[in-house]
Amino acid sequence: MIDSKQLPHKTSDLFLTDGGLETTLIFLKGLKLPSFAAFDLLKDEQGYNVLKDYYKSYLNIAEKMEMNFILESPTWRANPDWIETIGYSKSSISEINNKAILLMVDLKNEFKNKINNILISGCIGPRGDGYKSENKMTAEEAQKYHSTQIDILSQTAVDVISAITMNYVEEAIGITLAANANKLSTVISFTVETDGKLPSGMDLKEAIKQVDNSTLNPPIYYMINCAHPTHFFHELQKGNKEWTSRIKGIRANASCKSHSELDEATELDRGNPQELGMEHKKLKKSFKHLNVFGGCCGTDEEHIKAIAIQIKQTD
Repeated sequence: MIDSKQLPHKTSDLFLTDGGLETTLIFLKGLKLPSFAAFDLLKDEQGYNVLKDYYKSYLNIAEKMEMNFILESPTWRANPDWIETIGYSKSSISEINNKAILLMVDLKNEFKNKINNILISGCIGPRGDGYKSENKMTAEEAQKYHSTQIDILSQTAVDVISAITMNYVEEAIGITLAANANKLSTVISFTVETDGKLPSGMDLKEAIKQVDNSTLNPPIYYMINCAHPTHFFHELQKGNKEWTSRIKGIRANASCKSHSELDEATELDRGNPQELGMEHKKLKKSFKHLNVFGGCCGTDEEHIKAIAIQIKQTD
């Protein structure tokens, strides 16, 4: 495991990560991903190489821009309920997660002499829908459920656990507790609606406060993902430093559309990559502590390059 001093919350150095993995594979590569499960590509060599090339395109941007990189594993759907929904056996969860991290290790080794600091993040997705806080678990239930995947990831080369697209606090707390039990650092990334609030209706401020106060070892930092910057900028702007400083990373959507609109969309909305880059420059100028940048739905290499160029100008 990497020295904690090299993790994003311990430095002001800039980190890039990838864009919208699933939307890129489905809409731009023309691939079929059952239930948005990118890990399904790991079942054969062709799929493995597709994923490897995808990540390499972003590592190349980080190398050119002289920025650090976080390899976010393609395991967002690799939890017990989802793998069975997709058609995998319950016992295959270990093989799936291990394969995903081995791909991250291969990529890290390939670029370790080209990029100063490369981290491997074990990605945890929600048990349910990423956009809706339905069938909510208690924190204890969430800890028990997500421990299955996190226990497996703890035996791999991950440097941190990242819970992506969290939409209610109890699940975020449970994941943090499960990671704590395995002595792993945690990053919690909340998704928000167009009003800057979680799908559960809770304010970001309250969500961060509740997670921080519910664990002896709270997340090392928070992120916002799967929302356009215009959806949450004003929420951050009116906040105080006590909680906004806990947010270190942004993985924004390309589109300004709401989650319900995106759910119904049959075509990809890429938005405007240059405008998205400028939105990130605005974020970085307003919140100088932000240092982890990537993309979510609808973003690809063009968006991440535009973001990298703009945030480097404010560094």
